[in-house]
Amino acid sequence: MTPTEASEDEAGAPPTLGVGMVGYAFMGAAHSQGWRTAGHVFDLPLRPRLAAVCGRDAAAVRDAAARLGWAAAETDWRALIARDDVALVDVCTPGDSHAEIAIAALEAGKHVLCEKPLANSVAEAEQMARAAEAARARGQVAMVGFNYRRVPAVAHARALIEQGRLGTLRHVRVTYLQDWLVDPGFPLTWRLRREYAGSGALGDLGAHIVDLVQYLAGEPIAGVSALLETFVKERPVLTGASQGLSGSGGGALGPVTVDDAALFTGRLASGALASFEATRFAAGRKNALKLELNGSEGSLAFDLERLNELSFHDHTERAVTAGFRRILVTEPEHPYLAAWWPPGHALGYEHTFVHQARDLVEAVARGEQPAPSFADGLQVQRVLAAVEQSAADDARYTPVPAPQPGAAAPLAAGAAGAAARP
Repeated sequence: MTPTEASEDEAGAPPTLGVGMVGYAFMGAAHSQGWRTAGHVFDLPLRPRLAAVCGRDAAAVRDAAARLGWAAAETDWRALIARDDVALVDVCTPGDSHAEIAIAALEAGKHVLCEKPLANSVAEAEQMARAAEAARARGQVAMVGFNYRRVPAVAHARALIEQGRLGTLRHVRVTYLQDWLVDPGFPLTWRLRREYAGSGALGDLGAHIVDLVQYLAGEPIAGVSALLETFVKERPVLTGASQGLSGSGGGALGPVTVDDAALFTGRLASGALASFEATRFAAGRKNALKLELNGSEGSLAFDLERLNELSFHDHTERAVTAGFRRILVTEPEHPYLAAWWPPGHALGYEHTFVHQARDLVEAVARGEQPAPSFADGLQVQRVLAAVEQSAADDARYTPVPAPQPGAAAPLAAGAAGAAARP
């Protein structure tokens, strides 16, 4: 079965799109939720079929397949890619294997969804973007899993910005704060080892906020000045397997080889100023992502802990009545929400993965490039690399290489268009 074909199903039902997923932990469970649910909520042209999931531990992956709803289990990702019932490969592994798996899947003729960040280095991301471009000529599509673009309030914010409601953008400020590493006794999981994760809070959290800023602003980050810090240099060596953001450690200590926190300022291509903070050491903050954009005509603010709300200020109104207003983003006219519940009935974190699956399935059916593309993922990787370079050079302002001509269009327009359809 080629990527543009799908198996025939019972009369009247849409054809199926076989999905194979590599990895089944935190992100694997979230992606599984999206694939299981999308076809039951949205009227899709193809019905996702959870064909097979892959992991190295045979017993654990069989258990995950049964628990998460996958029809079969594999222990070799190459075998999963080779399956005739898999037309789309979903990569949910640590970053060190993203490039190898995604490129192999594309070369095998499969569509690909790859979790963020796209890779552990610019060189790997460039290879992946080239492979995606070559596959695009064969009718395949490839997308990066920046799920926060699929929060309805964020997609609505992008639509308001596209409509010119903020005027000329002047300031962006964004923070992403967590606290799961505050305890120095937390074990040395793969997320704290550069050879697996690539970087720490910068790649884990910073990748999200860099993508959100470029998505909402509709333009790339042109340069950065950065500081990175590792507060706890050694941690107990992991004993057994880690589970999501948890694990247990032994008595021996091993070096932490990634950053614990990233703080940087930046300038967008238009000249707008931006500030970024990403840390896993903000005691009391569990998953606190906040952003604000200020323009000549108004402002927008979003808080992930209140993800059904958007704050909007129209600066063209008379001062006696103007001010930030709360928009409850639950109306059928808002992005994605016509398929869900009556107004006022809130959605949650897991729905972003349902929306992600929906957008990707529709792109496959239409033969259109979904957003964010691998080119967009490469642009994020270039920003992260510039942050590391700046931090290593005493926070010296470091330009970010401009996107190639073909990569700018999805960033500026396609991303919002795909997400904003109701």
